This record gives sequence, structure tokens and C-alpha cells, in this order.
Amino acid sequence: MNILNISGSPHVHSDESTKKIMWRVNMALIPALLVAIAYFGLPALLVSIVSVLSCMLFQWLIEKFIMKVPSTICDGSAVVTGLLLAFNVPATADMLWIVVIGALVAIGIGKMSFGGLGKNPFNPALVGRVFLLISFPVQMTTWPVVDGFFPTNFDLATGATPLGAFKEGALPADITLWDAFLGHIGGSMGEVSAIAILLGAAFLLWKKVITWHIPVAFIGTAFLFSGILWLVDPSAYMDPVMTILTGGIMLGACFMATDMVTSPMAKSGQLLFGFGCGLLTIIIRNWGAYPEGVSFAILIMNSITPLINRWCKPKRFAV
Repeated sequence: MNILNISGSPHVHSDESTKKIMWRVNMALIPALLVAIAYFGLPALLVSIVSVLSCMLFQWLIEKFIMKVPSTICDGSAVVTGLLLAFNVPATADMLWIVVIGALVAIGIGKMSFGGLGKNPFNPALVGRVFLLISFPVQMTTWPVVDGFFPTNFDLATGATPLGAFKEGALPADITLWDAFLGHIGGSMGEVSAIAILLGAAFLLWKKVITWHIPVAFIGTAFLFSGILWLVDPSAYMDPVMTILTGGIMLGACFMATDMVTSPMAKSGQLLFGFGCGLLTIIIRNWGAYPEGVSFAILIMNSITPLINRWCKPKRFAV
């Protein structure tokens, strides 16, 4: 006789699956990818391909030869990690072999060492990015300069990002808010265009892959505290709008802080999580050694997500 084991109520039916969610996230990243290729050309495309293929390869190898479990590379999660890792590095030719190392760390340490998708406490792409930033600081802070569309050579001119320039003295006068919104600035290949990121975020909100709580809390907190600092001393601190549009705040708030595995479950917890990410980002940007602080802020908040979940619990269906 076959005995069926049924879990406790409530039973919620849905046609959603991990595979559908992951591939929707990949679709949402397409606008930012296209903008990166348009601005940085062939290097951006190659960095993205190498990153994605490396993440898929390492996940397959670990599952097959170490964990000895069926492969899950088709669920799209390795592609998400690969794209986000690529979006967090400069689009230069000498990044190709470095990205492979980052993919190994992201998948091998950030994801599979904890048991795979759904068990990792930290965002894998950010684990890989921070490892590369610490291990290869020169390559990770050599930024290509945007100059026209669809460059085809590997020898892109390099220069400081708006955040780096401001950290060292002053924001270049020729950089406008419109440049920052469209992405006509230097930086990591996936964070330069706010409008491309917002298009992807709108798609995820429409498909209910994410909710507004973390992005709004993250961006709103960063805007509020950077605005307070700017009002105190405009010569020493960047204005809040430019603060939001430059660096990785938009990308981090919409695509990495919203990772459902590493962020709180309850809406109140998500608001607290986003607040912490925004506050830590502004603190690190203004008083830390690095001009950027999004990656560190999200990873720190990932580490206290279990505590937030204990404090801010989702509404129960039944008692």
C-alpha cells in the first residue's frame, strides 16, 4: 500500500517554481546587459559570457564529482550569479581570467559549500565580488571610460568613477545627472545605467518576483542620510541624487539585496534590512577606505538576516 505523507496546513497552490523565478531574474538583467555592451563593447560581452559559463561549469562539476547529486545548472540560478558577478567588475580585457576565479569563489564557497541554492546565507555574486576586490584591488578598480557606443577594441581608456573622483577631491564638472541616469559614466559594467536597472526592477515587480520593500527602503535611506550630510556640508559630501545614481546602489537595491534566500521573509523585516543596507552604504562610502560600500553593506545585512527573521516574523496562516 502506498502511503502519502502530507505536510501540515495551509496548502497554497501556485504554478511558480525556482526555475521560473530564476529565468525571470535573468530576463530582468537583459536591459542592463545591453547597455553595458553598448557602452563598453566586446569586452563587456566577453566578461559576461566567461562569467556565466564559469559559474555553470563550476556548479556542474561540484554537483557531479563532489556532492554527487543531479545537476541543477538548468534552473537559471548559476546564470543569475554569473551575470551579477560580471555586472560587479570592470569591463576590461584583463578581467577574463580574474572573473573565472571569482566564479569559482561565488559558486564553490558562496553557494555550494552551504548545500546549494536556498541554503546559502550570503549572496554568492557578492561573495565573489568582494573576494576579487580584496585579492585583485588594482584590476578591480581600473575602470573603463565610456566614450561613444559599441567600442570594438580591448584597449579601452581608463579613468576614475564619479565616486572615486569625489573621494579624491571633487566630482568632475562634465558629469551630469542625466549622464548618470543614462549610464554615460565609468564604473562596473552593470551599474552604470539607472534607467536600465529600473526597467528590470519594474519587470520583477510586475511578475511579483520581488516586492518594493527592500529597494525603496535601501534607496530611500541612502537618499535621506546622504541628503543630510550634503545639507551640512555640500563641499564635502555628494548630493543625494548623484549618490543614488552613481555606484552600485540601484543594482544592489533592486537585484542583490532582494535575493529571497538571503533577505528577511516578513515585510517589516525587509524594510529593516533595506534600511540597514542604505545606512551602511553611506557610512562606508563617506568614512571607509573604499569609495563604494554596497557589496559590504549587503553582505553584513545578509549575516544578520536570521536575527531579523526571529524578530520580524511573517503573519501566521493559522494558530
